[in-house]
Amino acid sequence: MHPGVQTQTNGAQCTSNFVFSNGSEVFLGQAAHCSGTGGETDTNGCDSGSLPLGTPVTVEGAAKPGTLVYNSWLTMQAKHETDANTCQYNDLALVKIDPADVAKVNPSLPFWGGPTGLSTAGTSALGTVLSYGNSELRGGITQLSPKQGASLGDTGGGWSHTVLTVTPGIPGDSGSAFLDRDGKALGVLSTLNLLPQPGTNGVGNLSLELAYANANGGVGAVQMVPGTTPFRGPLL
Repeated sequence: MHPGVQTQTNGAQCTSNFVFSNGSEVFLGQAAHCSGTGGETDTNGCDSGSLPLGTPVTVEGAAKPGTLVYNSWLTMQAKHETDANTCQYNDLALVKIDPADVAKVNPSLPFWGGPTGLSTAGTSALGTVLSYGNSELRGGITQLSPKQGASLGDTGGGWSHTVLTVTPGIPGDSGSAFLDRDGKALGVLSTLNLLPQPGTNGVGNLSLELAYANANGGVGAVQMVPGTTPFRGPLL
C-alpha cells in the first residue's frame, strides 16, 4: 500500500494521497468529500452531508478495511466553523490502517518518488506541480496516472491552488497527491473546475488542512511521512 492506491468508501472510488502517522497509528489520506452523502456540487464542507467516523474504507492492497477516523467536513460542522474559505476548501480525511496491514505500507509516491517533506509556502503562478491519479475510469492503464502541470496561483486565502495538468484530474482521482517541483507535499485534489477556468483542478493546501486536523481532529499530533524512494524531479 502506498500513496496513489484506490480507496472505496461506500461504493465511492477515490485515490489516496499521502501516508500519515501520530507515532502509534498509521493513516492513509483521502479527500473528505470521498465519504460525502450529497451530490457532486456539494463542496462546502460546513453544510454538506458525510458518512460518520468509523465508516469502513476498502484500501487497495490491504487485507482488512481501514477506518475513517478524521473527516474535515464533520470536524468543521462540529466546531461550527464560520470562515468561508476554510469551509469551502478544507477537504481532508484520514483512514486508519488496520494494524495487520501496517507492515505493508510504503509512503513513497509511485513514479515520482518522494514526498521529500511538507510544502508550507504555497505556489507561485506557473510553478510546476506533479500528481498521480488512479481513477478506475482509466481501466488500469497506469501510464496515464502520472501528471505534470503548472499552478495558476493560490485562491481562497491560500487554502486552495488552481492547477492545470496535461490531462485534468477526473472522477476517481479525487483525493490524489500533488507535489511541488521540489517533491514536497503540496496538496490534495479536491475539485474539477468548470468555471472560470474549465479543465483546471482545485487542490487543497495540505499544510493548512493538516494543521486544522491537528488542532481540532482529536487523532493526536499527525505528521506526513516522507517517502523512502528518491524524488525523481519534474520531466523535461
